[in-house]
Amino acid sequence: MRLKEETEFFEEEEEREQSMVAHKFSPQPMMKGVVVGYALTSKKIKSFLQPKLEGLARNKGILFVAIDQHRPLSDQGPFDIVLHKLSGKEWRQILEDYRQTHPEVTVLDPPDAIQQVHNRQFMLQEVADLNLSDAYGTVGVPRQLVIKKDPASIPDAVNKAGLRLPLVSKPLVVDGSAKSHELSLAYDQYSLQILEPPLVLQEFVNHGGVLFKVYVVGEAIKVVRRFSLPDVSKRELSTNAGVFRFPRVSCAAASADDADLDPGIGELPPRPLLERLAKELRRRLGLRLFNLDIIREHGTRGRFYVIDINYFPGYGKMPEYEHIFTDFLLSLVQSRYKKRASKPVEEPVR
Repeated sequence: MRLKEETEFFEEEEEREQSMVAHKFSPQPMMKGVVVGYALTSKKIKSFLQPKLEGLARNKGILFVAIDQHRPLSDQGPFDIVLHKLSGKEWRQILEDYRQTHPEVTVLDPPDAIQQVHNRQFMLQEVADLNLSDAYGTVGVPRQLVIKKDPASIPDAVNKAGLRLPLVSKPLVVDGSAKSHELSLAYDQYSLQILEPPLVLQEFVNHGGVLFKVYVVGEAIKVVRRFSLPDVSKRELSTNAGVFRFPRVSCAAASADDADLDPGIGELPPRPLLERLAKELRRRLGLRLFNLDIIREHGTRGRFYVIDINYFPGYGKMPEYEHIFTDFLLSLVQSRYKKRASKPVEEPVR
């Protein structure tokens, strides 16, 4: 009899506690399927939305839905996440308006934040301002000069800025086209006049012909090696002249992950250094999907330079991107649900 009374007592206590919690907090929403609306170029759809990614996403309860650009965005969905990589002022305005009217939807990433890395005059500014230095090494940016017009003025501008040859020339604006990622390497001052502004000139840093692509997906990072431009010796600089043009080097080049490299060249940057750099840039840039092209100055162990930042890069070339990306999408929605569940309900005024 006593056991029965105790059992009833504990059941009543449990009911009272549940009732109190129900009054204090809103009911915890159940995690439902995640709907990701995407607005991507046909090229991006082909490289990113591969069958393996879509299959894994379905197994995890994630559905990718194409956004119809000919219909109002607010009439579509409902979406949990909007994933995009389209250009143009009109599209940016559509997204900004949508963000204002649908604050419950995560837009990857905010259009204004993306604009900063579409202009090489400002792209690396946050890295320069960060001036990262710790026991694992230093991270900086090459000295650079912006030329907006008048090719004939370039040699004089380079002299005044004190930039050293050879110089890497890059288009000023990154608009997603192949041309905006083409590079030129200028060996002499006279040849600088044949370059086509608007452009950015960066001092070329010898780096053993290898660069590190650091992919950032939320808090996750993944590093791969790529072959890059070869070092330029003093002898080559004195005997060569002209401008040499290259395609998008880090994408056109083969992977260097399996190459037999000198450890001083091929050793990956220290993980703690990259994690700190990625965390700071996520906060400063306001982006969660980007990659960094990083080089190590040849002959040094811990002197690194960021030479480019790309928004929503070619994740299809990143090992295990399917698992990393789907986990990231789920974490965004789970985080939002937790916030809703922990928000107290305001009691009505009596």
